[in-house]
Amino acid sequence: MRDLTRRLLSDADRAAITAAVEAAEKKTTGEIVPMVVSSSYHYPMADVIGGATLALPTALLLTPLAGGWFWIGTWNLWVFLGLFSALFVAGLTIVRHFLNLKRLFISNREIDEEVQEAAVTSFFKKGIHRTREETGVLIFISLFEHRVWVLADRGINRKVAQDQWDVIVASIVEGIRQKRAGDAICMAVADVGSLLGAHFPIREDDRDELSNLIVEK
Repeated sequence: MRDLTRRLLSDADRAAITAAVEAAEKKTTGEIVPMVVSSSYHYPMADVIGGATLALPTALLLTPLAGGWFWIGTWNLWVFLGLFSALFVAGLTIVRHFLNLKRLFISNREIDEEVQEAAVTSFFKKGIHRTREETGVLIFISLFEHRVWVLADRGINRKVAQDQWDVIVASIVEGIRQKRAGDAICMAVADVGSLLGAHFPIREDDRDELSNLIVEK
């Protein structure tokens, strides 16, 4: 799958997000980690289903024309299979290339499951659960799916309600749809910083424990 992070996040956006995290963490012992990925999964079945969906009606339409032209019968099975095979490969390639088309062949349920799994895996893989006071927050942004998950460690979950995270998630999703992902992430980071600052104010011995931005193709 193509690198969507480069298309939607410029170098200036990345620098601005990093600066926003640094500013937010000056108010709190919380560790904020925005993580932006092109996609949470490659969805191979969407390519297959999309290719077959495009190929089948086209092959059915062209079979009688091709069969009649070659004088081998308007509904020759071998003509149909040959056309379907060629059109399936073409359809597969088209679906892989046009991501908005590919998304049509993926259910919302599958998208939610894959993004959630990728977010949880990243939370532990990137060590966000290992902060000194259990105050790590992952803002996981999956661009292809237009999905965002916010995962907070145990120390934060005891004090911050889920509906507060939902508001932040909605603002980032809307920003991605409006092609202003960088600005939306910066605003979300500032909101998270204010939220954490109210419950986990900065300490004199605070240190930066985690990456301020993770971007993966």
